[in-house]
Amino acid sequence: MDWHALSQTLRLRCRLAMLAVCMTVGGCAPPSLKLAPLAPDQPSAFNGSTSDRRPDFRIPSNPALGDITSNAAVDTKRVYGLPALIDIAQRNNPSTHIAWESARQAALAVGMAESTLLPHIAANAIAGQQQVATTLAAPPQSMRTVDVNLKGESAAVAAQWLIFDFGQRAALVDAAKHGSVAANVSFDGAHQKLISDVTRSYYQYGAAVEGQHIAEQAVRNSNAIRDAVAQQQANNRATVVEVAQARQQVVQAELRRVRAQGIVRDSYQTLLSAMGVKPTLRIKIGSTGKRRLPPTIDAPTEAIIRRALAQRPDIAASYAALKASKSAVTAAEAEFLPKVFVAGALATGTHGFNVNGLPTINTQATGIGVLFGATVPLFDAGLRSAQLAKAESQVAAAEQNFKKAQMDAATQIIVASNSLRTALESYHAASELVRTASITHDAAVEAYRNGVGTVTAATEADTGLLNARLAQADAHAASLIAAADLAFVMGALTSSQRVPR
Repeated sequence: MDWHALSQTLRLRCRLAMLAVCMTVGGCAPPSLKLAPLAPDQPSAFNGSTSDRRPDFRIPSNPALGDITSNAAVDTKRVYGLPALIDIAQRNNPSTHIAWESARQAALAVGMAESTLLPHIAANAIAGQQQVATTLAAPPQSMRTVDVNLKGESAAVAAQWLIFDFGQRAALVDAAKHGSVAANVSFDGAHQKLISDVTRSYYQYGAAVEGQHIAEQAVRNSNAIRDAVAQQQANNRATVVEVAQARQQVVQAELRRVRAQGIVRDSYQTLLSAMGVKPTLRIKIGSTGKRRLPPTIDAPTEAIIRRALAQRPDIAASYAALKASKSAVTAAEAEFLPKVFVAGALATGTHGFNVNGLPTINTQATGIGVLFGATVPLFDAGLRSAQLAKAESQVAAAEQNFKKAQMDAATQIIVASNSLRTALESYHAASELVRTASITHDAAVEAYRNGVGTVTAATEADTGLLNARLAQADAHAASLIAAADLAFVMGALTSSQRVPR
């Protein structure tokens, strides 16, 4: 046999096989580009559009994407107040469910960290069989095959237990517990934020409804002025300009009413969005009412601010993050120290050996062992030092984040208090403006009816009364919203029963 020629043939076949593999692997990439758009101005192949002149970027319709699931069950005959709306939101808003799952995951992380304190036990089972046939030359000029059969099974139970690590695992457990605390207070904070959002949207909706009522009253007032002008016209005491002015006032009032209705519809959708329910949900919402407001409030003292910071969820979460980062430093420092472990194993196995029908040789063995050991890190190219420096840097950042959260929260409390004081003062000023504007309006209209006034004065008085009433309604809603905001930033907006009503 020409061994050189055989070697060359084998090399050629190997090269051809490698070339075929490379062509196959390389040939898979270009066709996959067909899944992407052909050009920046062409639709993707996903939507199936084939138009080159007028590309259509519409995607295929998927009915599953339009199925909005909502478990909100409402009574269409009931009129819901703010507490009931908050209860619906807390049961259905996805944000509370997301925060709940985050808290559950953090709790599971504590269990995972605690599991490292206990031994780990594993069971292994291995079984296999091997048959080898070998052809041997036997004289005279004959061949003989020798069959060798091997088979065996083995089962083992192994245990490993890190019994001492200078507190590294305990530090990681402590960090996980602080993370769980942060997740839990964040969950409570999510509910407080939801209550605040629903409350704000509810009062804004109430202000929009009140604005619609005022706009409707303005329409009635402008119609009254128009009727007065028509009466004067019948007595030949009204000019064409006065008639046009009266009609213009009516049209302007109608336009305000239409806009007010649009604001009511928009604020209703904003309220449903804050609640986290379907935007098509139809629900009757009670009026915010004419709650009596105090003349003013006192500025928050440092003692009040300290008590507020002590119960703010975001401050508590920031503090828990700081504690967790300090535990991470302890865990990083333990990486420089030895670790002591114990390991044990119990194993049993059987093996069989057979050659060409000869008697089978079977063996069985059982073993048990216990090992104690220690690992001491010597050199890792600065990895542990970098990890420790990173952990210490995270502690420094967490401390600054905690201080920033405190300062931001204190500022929010003062700003919310100032906003409430301004809103209350604005409401009382607007209320006085409504009182005086009402007197002016009634006098101007009556004077025109008696022939001693002008349409210009009557329409100006009507517009002034409308603006005063709108300012009063806005200031009333702003006062309620500011009171709710102040309760929220002080960590006191904790349930549907603690909202300003």
